[in-house]
Amino acid sequence: MTDRSHQNTSQQHTSRQDSPRKDAVDGIIAAWARERPDLPVEVMEVWSRVTRLARRLDRDRAKAFSQWDLEGWEFDVLAALRRSGEPYQLSPGQLLNELEVASGTMTNRITRLSDRGLVRRLPHPNDGRGVIVELTDEGRDRVDGALAALLESEGRLLDSMDPHVVEQLGHGLRAVLARQEELG
Repeated sequence: MTDRSHQNTSQQHTSRQDSPRKDAVDGIIAAWARERPDLPVEVMEVWSRVTRLARRLDRDRAKAFSQWDLEGWEFDVLAALRRSGEPYQLSPGQLLNELEVASGTMTNRITRLSDRGLVRRLPHPNDGRGVIVELTDEGRDRVDGALAALLESEGRLLDSMDPHVVEQLGHGLRAVLARQEELG
């Protein structure tokens, strides 16, 4: 191989690395643009990718949680309790606010986690009719292990990206989510 051909190959390789690789969404957008040039299909640049990434994340999360014999919803409840700090207790109302689920759903989840020995119900100190949900040692061990597995899995999705790009992506998504939360 001559120096010139090696240089051309090197330049082609570098330019391919500099421009983003195509993904499945590029094909979908191109097809819609061809078939429906009257519609603003460019918004799919973001939301179709978010949807596809969400599906992938759901699968990866399920795999990480299953290593610790947890379902996603179980992790969510245990994680809310763990994040609350010692003594790892929240009222069902606090859990409702944190997890944004219906009250009947939360009651069912607490019961199922209690049956598994991952949380326990304690009498509420200020409300004779209420309860406090407390994370057990077993629940804390499981959620800690599942969190480590989750972060390892999610970290692999970003480890080849420039940290500045990851930071920008986080800022952009925060802006979108914050706006949606404002709107309700």
